[in-house]
Amino acid sequence: MADDTFYKDLLDNLYDGIYFVDVNRKITYWNSSANRISGYSGEEMVGHFCFDNILNHVDQNGKCLCTDGCPLQQTIMDGTQQENLVFLRHKDGHRIPVKVRTSPIRNRDGEITGAVEVFSDHTEYQYTISRINQLEVEVHMDALTGLFNRAYLEKQLVASIKDFEYFEIPFGILFFDIDHFKKVNDTYGHATGDEVIKMLSHTLKHNLRDSDIVARWGGEEFIVLIKNVDKYILVSIAEKLRNLIEKSMIKLEDNYLSVTVSIGATMFCAGETDQSILSRADQALYNSKRTGRNKLTADFTD
Repeated sequence: MADDTFYKDLLDNLYDGIYFVDVNRKITYWNSSANRISGYSGEEMVGHFCFDNILNHVDQNGKCLCTDGCPLQQTIMDGTQQENLVFLRHKDGHRIPVKVRTSPIRNRDGEITGAVEVFSDHTEYQYTISRINQLEVEVHMDALTGLFNRAYLEKQLVASIKDFEYFEIPFGILFFDIDHFKKVNDTYGHATGDEVIKMLSHTLKHNLRDSDIVARWGGEEFIVLIKNVDKYILVSIAEKLRNLIEKSMIKLEDNYLSVTVSIGATMFCAGETDQSILSRADQALYNSKRTGRNKLTADFTD
């Protein structure tokens, strides 16, 4: 009896929730941490069957595991250890993510007489993963515009080249620069300059496909990466965006301010690199500025 008390105290002081079931999946033991995590006491759980669905375990798709796909049942049937992420229903009604591990209980003859389930609150882990994903997004975002930043565009450009090499998916890039942007800042101030950049960003973002990648390259420069297009469609998209930007404006105290952009366009060619396509687009952009601004210059070198 003293040994039973020792082991009970040991199990009750573990951080993880633990409960035992017999071969019929009737709960025979429920420790204190199981109470803490689920809200259900041992008095409420011992004697019930796990398929009574009190905890109402579901997977991430909402499938009820207590009646279809129970890890404990699988362990009792074949003696294998199971590990799953499931979502139990707390006594108060809300869902808690728990990491569940099940193992068989055997007698001295090796026969399975039940199973044990160990489960731990996975809320902090889920929050950590969510935060990591959020930070990953933030590190690739431009703070002022909400567009992707230069680092992200560079990664996507390399990935697009691989898609071209392996799957022959064509793509092109458009290189934008706001005309006379220094004059905007000098005349109206940097706060107004920021509003101009945001206006242009919104125009680009809302007039492209979800699959197109728009990034702030730096300062008043932007790059759009567009897949599954030919040079004719790329030019058509560029001219549409140039016109829309020219017709956009921000409201000042007593008037409106609009800007224009110069654009360099190019399609990726077999055998070149990320730096060579950027260099060609940059040169095309420079030619647009040199020859009058508010225009598109294309370099479709074969």
